[in-house]
Amino acid sequence: MLVLGVVVPGDLLDRWLGWFAPPVQPFVIPQSLAGSLDLDDDRDRLTPELRDTFCLYGLGSSALVWLSEAGARRLPASARRSQPVPHRWPSSIAGRELETVIKYVEKGRRPSRHGDVAPATWNAVASLLPGARRLAGAFPARSGPNCFGTVMAVCGVEGAEDVWMCREPFEDWLVAQTVRGGRDDEPGTVLVWRSADGAVQHAAVTLGDGWALHKPSQGWMSPTKVLALQDLKRSARARGQRLHRYHLR
Repeated sequence: MLVLGVVVPGDLLDRWLGWFAPPVQPFVIPQSLAGSLDLDDDRDRLTPELRDTFCLYGLGSSALVWLSEAGARRLPASARRSQPVPHRWPSSIAGRELETVIKYVEKGRRPSRHGDVAPATWNAVASLLPGARRLAGAFPARSGPNCFGTVMAVCGVEGAEDVWMCREPFEDWLVAQTVRGGRDDEPGTVLVWRSADGAVQHAAVTLGDGWALHKPSQGWMSPTKVLALQDLKRSARARGQRLHRYHLR
């Protein structure tokens, strides 16, 4: 199955369905409501995949409870409406499960254009960016792998594509392996977006010939993709962030 220009194996599609519309789902509600309904606050049950499906970030003091479709009807309508994203139940997509999850993954996302990159371009960056061709156009096996680890892996750091890479090791890698500067039309320029306080927020790397590679988020629905450089820069743009460039030593 081709999704966002990426071949997705059947076993991964099956896992997508389980993360997209599980039979029991998490709800964020006030602690007082959880107590009145005798519902347990069970955050340990939240997997990274369900966190990303239901956008459950920064829960604060709220309770995280787990409910079936029938159980969710016990909640006041206002509590159901206040969830970060709408809940989708297996019954609501019965008979069109695959179509629905693919539409969710593709909505608002650009397809990867790794297949449009010329063989000569891949060959030219093979020694500088040894992980580029292997990683381009692939979905992760789970939530977690992010843009920082992807850039490091493309540049040759073994196994970096499989972990949630935090800011600190990525910054250490930048200091050790790059210097400030670089041109967009050259392969191996590391593009780094920083917020006003200097914290790194996103990263990508140029492939040359007008192409660049990045992983837009840590979510299971986010593949490592190749885009035309200008499209990638537009998609990564965010208010208050500035683009910095580094080139590999």
